[in-house]
Amino acid sequence: MPATPTGATTGEPARRTGGGPVPCRVVVCRDCCCGSSKVRGVDHAAQTARLRQAGPVSVSDCLDACDQANVIVVRPSAAGRAAGGRPVWLGLVNDAAATEDVVAWVRAGGPGIAPLPDILDLYTFTPPGRPAVS
Repeated sequence: MPATPTGATTGEPARRTGGGPVPCRVVVCRDCCCGSSKVRGVDHAAQTARLRQAGPVSVSDCLDACDQANVIVVRPSAAGRAAGGRPVWLGLVNDAAATEDVVAWVRAGGPGIAPLPDILDLYTFTPPGRPAVS
């Protein structure tokens, strides 16, 4: 049974304070390469802020995929995971259009709920140390 945000275990999916289901979550890498001046032409703060308008965002230290900077991981909601959704790693998300594509997918429900848009398939990659998904 999933735990609610208060830590209690129930038969219901975790819910937001407003009563709706907890959405999928976004993790942005912001460390040595991602989120730094090494990736030129990207307003990293604006990108993170825009993603936060779509759903919960966590900022991570290095996710060890520097060759894919900027890295964004979209994690499924509880309902998405129950439907078979798994985290989707997106790399080279370095322009506003790509960020908007991520925002639209997150708002649609993300992994397990909404199909991955074809355009975002171009950004997916298998993170280091994990088997490729076939």
